[in-house]
Amino acid sequence: MKWQSIESNWVLTPPRPKGVVHFLGGAFLAAAPQVSYSRLLENLAQAGYVIVATPFLNSSFDHRQIAADVYEQFAAVREKLFLDYFPTFGMGHSMGCKIHLILSCLYQPQRLGNIFLAYNNYSAKRSIPFFRELTESLPDFAQSEFSPSPDELNAMIADRYKIEQNLLVKFFDDDIDEIPALANLLSYKFGSKVKVQSLPGNHLTSLGVEVNWQPSKSFSPIDALGQWLKQETNRDNDILQQCLLNWMTKVRPLRQTTQS
Repeated sequence: MKWQSIESNWVLTPPRPKGVVHFLGGAFLAAAPQVSYSRLLENLAQAGYVIVATPFLNSSFDHRQIAADVYEQFAAVREKLFLDYFPTFGMGHSMGCKIHLILSCLYQPQRLGNIFLAYNNYSAKRSIPFFRELTESLPDFAQSEFSPSPDELNAMIADRYKIEQNLLVKFFDDDIDEIPALANLLSYKFGSKVKVQSLPGNHLTSLGVEVNWQPSKSFSPIDALGQWLKQETNRDNDILQQCLLNWMTKVRPLRQTTQS
């Protein structure tokens, strides 16, 4: 399988698809998801899921507009590849979770479920490096905030979010996610249909970057560190992958039963 650019999305198509994963990456990483998240996404494709990774630039405070653009890009590839014939999951990492939540609230896409990896919904002041310095030189910038703001997004979720099956993944060494807050919001609406899973790793585990470390002829402590880093990174990514596959497998027959 090779990545293909179709209707401004990056797509992997396995020979006998069992479902579709619409993936959105985190801030800045989302510009090239087929590279940043290649290991995880390619392994999910090997397991039989069509991967549609929609790139976007984090160049605007207007996250509603980003969600609208993402929705249009996915709608175009969905129609071209007849993806409506397969169960579809939304999956996002970090900021990508927020964009999935917004488009799910505003457009009510057909989803079997959504997967949120290391979600956060911070304000512009907390999310943007050197925000205080910027406001000192550009006073008007001090009033800038994401749209929707954190409080507005929470209200949207409470009022408009209708996708019942949700998997929320929190990593042990991630101090910047807001998975517990999102879990409270969704569990209030959908109860036990919301699954929260804690896994080894950190905020960047879902990237699953392949560490190609070639040890020198005389194996040194640095070589040992490189080999350990590769082993740990791949192990945590493999655990995440298996968690995702297990959940999607369980949700698919559950949905089929409720429809019959």
